[in-house]
Amino acid sequence: MAAFAHSAPCWVDVQLSDLEAGKRFYGGLFGWTFRAGDGMPFADALSGGRLVAALAAKKDGRMPTAWGVYFATDDIRATVAAIREHGGQIITDPVRAGQAGIVAQAADPGGAVFGLWQPQEREGFEKQNEPGSFCWTEVHTRQPEKVDPFYEKVFGFRGTDLDEAGNDVSGDAEALVDFRMWSPEGAEPGPDTAVGGRSVITDAFPAELPSYFLTYFTVADCDAAAELAVQLGGRVSAPPFDIPYGRMAVLHDDQGALFAVLQPSELLP
Repeated sequence: MAAFAHSAPCWVDVQLSDLEAGKRFYGGLFGWTFRAGDGMPFADALSGGRLVAALAAKKDGRMPTAWGVYFATDDIRATVAAIREHGGQIITDPVRAGQAGIVAQAADPGGAVFGLWQPQEREGFEKQNEPGSFCWTEVHTRQPEKVDPFYEKVFGFRGTDLDEAGNDVSGDAEALVDFRMWSPEGAEPGPDTAVGGRSVITDAFPAELPSYFLTYFTVADCDAAAELAVQLGGRVSAPPFDIPYGRMAVLHDDQGALFAVLQPSELLP
């Protein structure tokens, strides 16, 4: 497995009430196969024989049915300390996940939950940015004024603000900006180096909608994927639409977990 730079998204998993139903849905949608976790209540998902995600049975029915993203760290205890220092909360203190690595869960100042992963035997994804695998994550928040400096200080992200057309507007202080891309520390900020982003939840959405991370998976055909998701028992939250980087849709699986699919520009007809 390729090593992941500090702060890069390196893994995703979904918490489900019905693990076997989840296998049927995502196996049908993405063609994933699954490897049991030695009797444990989770299953590794593989695309073309390479690790792409995990499905886990919820231990507590009160837990949300949701996809979670994990950011790589080479010192999880230092990252936990930085999260606390800059206004975040630790939900689960660092704990060993067998010989695979060390994991923790946290929330940013706006309440969006994410994970940390310090690798040992498992680095993270073995496949990404290809059909059937992870390609992007972004946090949706109502408090960008708190969330932006948090991620920049904790992970060293450097931001690029974009307008609705996906253009860099960093030189225009008067521009209305509601989306920011994050590039890792040491990289020149911009779309070519971005590893994630931040979107603002506007008043158009219900007040009870909490902050959250949205996980994207690459597909070869966005419209076909949205149709197939419905056939498999899921539903469409945002029908396929074009963005500067391709064509995307926001979907729910058959148990309610939210995720997005993206057909990159190079795969469009």
